Amino acid sequence: QLQASGGGLVQTGDSLRLSCVASEGSIGGYSMGWFRQAPGKEREFVAYVRWSGGSTYYAEDSVKGRFTISRDNAKNTVYLQMNSLKPEDTAVYYCASVDNSYFGRDSKKYDSWGQGTQVTVSS
Repeated sequence: QLQASGGGLVQTGDSLRLSCVASEGSIGGYSMGWFRQAPGKEREFVAYVRWSGGSTYYAEDSVKGRFTISRDNAKNTVYLQMNSLKPEDTAVYYCASVDNSYFGRDSKKYDSWGQGTQVTVSS
């Protein structure tokens, strides 16, 4: 079971670091992703990291260059460092796991989801 945390209310330009911890089992054999869903919008891909941490993939334009995904398998935790936050980053952020054979952004491929953490960026 995945547990996301670290969200909050911040101002434009601030930073936040989200964490996603596996409370049962290990994330070590899985690749991990972050997604987000803003009110009235569909869930969208944010970032992906391979199980080894050696490969990452980001949503182009919207977050690349501002967000960084990383993982610490020893701590069973995946992180999303978010810098230079903008009001359009406001959303509920979810972490999810996917089989390591998959490399991509299709949420339907991800099979285990955390409960989400709210990020609100004020202008």
